[in-house]
Amino acid sequence: MTVGDMREGRKPGSALGVVQMLGRLAGSPLIWLVAFAAAVVVGLMLPLRLPLGANYWDTNIYLDAAQRIEIGQLPNIDFFAPVGPLGYYLVTWLHALFPQAQPMLLANWGVLPVALPMMALIVAHVGQRSRGQALALLLPFLLFASLPINLHSLYPMPGFDGFGHYNRHISLLLYLLVTVLLFVDARRLQVGLVVLLMLALFLVKVTGAVSGTFLVGYAVLAGRMRLRDASVAAALVIAVLAPLDFVTGIVRAYVDDILTLLGLNTGALLPRFLTVASVKFNVVGPSLLLLAALAYAVWLEGGRLSWVRLHRLLASPLGWFAAVLLALTLFETQNTGSLEFIGLWPVLLLILVEWGGRTDRLGRIVTVLVLMVALPSALIFVERSARAVIGAVNYKALAVPDLGPLGRVSVKPDIAERAVIMLAHYAAQQAGYRDLAERGELPSYILYSEIDYQATWLLEVQQGITAIRAWEAANGRRLDSLFTLDFTDPFNQLLNRRPPRGVPIGVDPGRTTPEIDPPTLESLNQVDAILVPKCPLTTARETIATHFSEALKGRRLVALAPCWDMYLKA
Repeated sequence: MTVGDMREGRKPGSALGVVQMLGRLAGSPLIWLVAFAAAVVVGLMLPLRLPLGANYWDTNIYLDAAQRIEIGQLPNIDFFAPVGPLGYYLVTWLHALFPQAQPMLLANWGVLPVALPMMALIVAHVGQRSRGQALALLLPFLLFASLPINLHSLYPMPGFDGFGHYNRHISLLLYLLVTVLLFVDARRLQVGLVVLLMLALFLVKVTGAVSGTFLVGYAVLAGRMRLRDASVAAALVIAVLAPLDFVTGIVRAYVDDILTLLGLNTGALLPRFLTVASVKFNVVGPSLLLLAALAYAVWLEGGRLSWVRLHRLLASPLGWFAAVLLALTLFETQNTGSLEFIGLWPVLLLILVEWGGRTDRLGRIVTVLVLMVALPSALIFVERSARAVIGAVNYKALAVPDLGPLGRVSVKPDIAERAVIMLAHYAAQQAGYRDLAERGELPSYILYSEIDYQATWLLEVQQGITAIRAWEAANGRRLDSLFTLDFTDPFNQLLNRRPPRGVPIGVDPGRTTPEIDPPTLESLNQVDAILVPKCPLTTARETIATHFSEALKGRRLVALAPCWDMYLKA
């Protein structure tokens, strides 16, 4: 107790003392990290019901992968995957620890077991110089890692996003990489974190590793990383991947899948750049203005161009902002919805640190432009998250008792009613939807992004499970392995059956569905039943059925339920 406390009659533990203590705790990056990690663990332990969002069936891909891994299958070897194996293994590990967790939270937080320890090392290092900078780097990361929310909405009604999980993982990892390259000065720590991040980027999604390699290369040019250190980091990455591939073959299989995907996904790059610019103009537009302002400031300095001045330019906020913007744009051209351009935030902090003391007109302009780049992403994330959480108060659960955690979602009462009606309508109007499919049209232009369709799909899956169990009981036969002619296959995981090997875990015609090779066909021939969804018939479902038609030969067609047929192995 100080003399001042005695004079003013304050006692230890007074309100002022509590406020001061809380202020010190709120200023501690470690406290924020521990609190966030604890909230994640609690969120995974509780049987939470989340508001249904667009493309929810994408989330089931992670449950499918988890079950396959748990029974001994290897990603990219035993099943075709559009991305790397690490994300699936991380989600499988979390699923083993928290089997009742809501799948969207499992998938969204799958990257945290590798990302949070690295962020802890970063903020501990930066915090030695400036606790404020450490918090400024940490808090945005925790915000964007908190909930399954993308920064681009595909449907107007509120809900959590069931797609873009691995793209969000890459965005968070690139955020960490930019932070390491700009704010970590200790050489060994920097090299170690670069190695870990490049491994994670490569093993989650190769396009993230391409952008990461560009950033590391730029760091060498800008003098933020020595060429020798970058070479050591590259050697260490190879030193990890080589024995991993030697033991499992998973790296070669992953590369083969990447090459296959490149062959399936061809097209000009310019339209993709235009798409990124239009979809994310709220960030790209202010970013271009900020680049112009920083370039104008460099022009005002004058001077002749020289190697020294060029090096200073590369190491300046202007150079870094341009490089990171380009690297993130390259990634977004191969991306569909996530946390676009959050990797700019560490560079924005660098700009504020350098320009914070300037009170002239240009300094004020730069500060305003920094806010214009940063605020849209933060406001959109907070607004969409708040709408989903608040709206869910009046939502109701779907009648899907056999779907386990996958069915633990809620929707508006009128959407719940509509889903039931639409399921019956699709079953009764098969001819009309077959006509649409033959014309190459979906029932709705954005059918899969519509929350009411995702609700109908869950009811369709519930009907399929009920019908399979009824058929097995009536015929005294257990169907040990299943395959579904649809984008994603939930039945093996939900019914604890064995999926075939070689097939994609997300069947997207023309994008992630390679030609069937003999081993895959043989595996499909051993499947007890191939399920055909019909509510509704769509162009994609028809294309998938045609793609796998060879595996249907010699099977008996069984009308399983109003929305399901089954090709039964003899």
